[in-house]
Amino acid sequence: MITTQSIADIRAQVKAWKQKGETVAFVPTMGNLHLGHITLVKEAKTRADHVVTSIFVNPMQFGQNEDLDAYPRTLADDQAALIEAGAELLFTPTPEIIYPKGMDAQTFVEVPGISDVLCGASRPGHFRGVATIVCKLFNIVQPDIALFGQKDFQQLLVIRTMVDDLSLPIEIVGVETIREDSGLAMSSRNGYLSAEQKAQAAQIKRTLDKMACSLKTAQSIEAVIAQGQIELEDVGFRNDYLDVRNANNFAVANGEDTELVILVAAYMGSTRLIDNLVVKLA
Repeated sequence: MITTQSIADIRAQVKAWKQKGETVAFVPTMGNLHLGHITLVKEAKTRADHVVTSIFVNPMQFGQNEDLDAYPRTLADDQAALIEAGAELLFTPTPEIIYPKGMDAQTFVEVPGISDVLCGASRPGHFRGVATIVCKLFNIVQPDIALFGQKDFQQLLVIRTMVDDLSLPIEIVGVETIREDSGLAMSSRNGYLSAEQKAQAAQIKRTLDKMACSLKTAQSIEAVIAQGQIELEDVGFRNDYLDVRNANNFAVANGEDTELVILVAAYMGSTRLIDNLVVKLA
């Protein structure tokens, strides 16, 4: 696997592949890779001739009081995992390479509406940072296909909308959330949890499953959300949000919707965890 910080090197290698008529899949990450990331890479190998990955802890998507400096950097371990998974090209730029004029002078991309609710409301500017870096990486790598985990459901929808709105010739593929044996969604932030907290955090998936069953029995959405909030608080979570949305357009769900998504963000101690579950009623 080739590892480079050079935009020119990335473009030259991708151009060489495409000149031979070969396809390129892309998996952008922030590193500290776990099985969820590796699953994306392996899925990418089934969909394209070559797989490019990136590791960049993007400062634009972190708020002032968030864990940018503490975010784990594990490049050597990540490289070994990517080689084993079959990635061929790894882009590891610095903030100075990505934002040479500094973030305050950087042109940005913003997806209106969907970026302003839930995680967007809790983390102002977060999805501007996500959309900007993903758009920039797409322009650097120029992949045919890009893969993202469905655990970040709102992020996936932001990226799909951006690609559609900007007419980018890239297929966006969402890959099912990979979970630990307890049901807890795999996340780099799980490493911040103690063993006791991880056991408690597994309640998220149990609560989502129970809410899904309640929605299928035509209980009111408001009552289902209220009960879910109580269950999470009972095991020690501090709720950020728990909501039910239309899975296709992200509008607030109503009784006529048949494809829903339950979305949650909650704090276990100081660690913010997110998860979701898609529910089909018909």
